[in-house]
Parts: sequence; structure tokens; C-alpha cells
Amino acid sequence: MSEKKERACFICSRDTMDGAYPALILGINAARLGMEAKVFYTFMGVNLVLKGGIEKAKYIPPGVMGAVPGMSSLATAMMKKKAEKAHIPSLPDLMEMAQIEGVELIACRMTIDMMEFKDEDFIEDIAVWTAEEFLKYAKEAKLCLFT
Repeated sequence: MSEKKERACFICSRDTMDGAYPALILGINAARLGMEAKVFYTFMGVNLVLKGGIEKAKYIPPGVMGAVPGMSSLATAMMKKKAEKAHIPSLPDLMEMAQIEGVELIACRMTIDMMEFKDEDFIEDIAVWTAEEFLKYAKEAKLCLFT
């Protein structure tokens, strides 16, 4: 009889770099620890699993600086350089790594319906769950974090 894996789930509701990186990094590391790992993308986070969406993730500085025209583009370029210098994979590479390592990426049905997305709008191998389906999974998880 095989032992049931511990579960880890992560919720990503933002389509920014600081929304995307934690969910993917934690998901990958949970999988590497032998856990069943899933990332649930809801609201703006769903944009990350659209075709070409992960490439559009920006870093928006907090506070007033984030409202300055052009600041998010400058801050995004700076953060990408910092990540590269620290040998941190790019978001597209990290998402591919997550899928290869068995992290299941899940889009929220309500968000898809609200935003009027179609199945063909998403990258390959994306599951679609309702909030109820996610909660049924999450309540059995050892770890569930909102990133």
C-alpha cells in the first residue's frame, strides 16, 4: 500500500512579479520535499496562466512610487536584473520548472467566467477548478498559503 503524500497548496491572486514568484517557488519546493503541490490562480493571478501572461508580469513599487508614470517598467527591469544576478530563474522558466516537477497549476472557474476567457486562452496543462473544488482540496492540505 502506497503512502498518501502530504498536500501543499498556494493561492496566487496577483499578476505581478511579487505575486507570481512566491507561489511558484513555494510550489516547486513543496514538490521537491515530496508533497503534492498545487497553485490556485484567482482574480488577477489568472492572467499569469494565460498564453504570454507570465511574460507580462511587472513589479509595481509600493506606495506613491508605483503611481509615477513609467516607474513600474523601470522597477520591473531592475528586479529582473537583480533576479538574474542572484541566479533566480525568470518567471517563464520557473513556471515551466514547476510543471515539469509536478506542481499542478489551477485556474479559478469564477474568474474565467467573469473575465470571459476561453480554454484556448490558457497555457497547456492548466486545470480549472471552482472555489468549492479548491476548498475541498485545501482543507485536507498540510499547508495552504495565500501568496
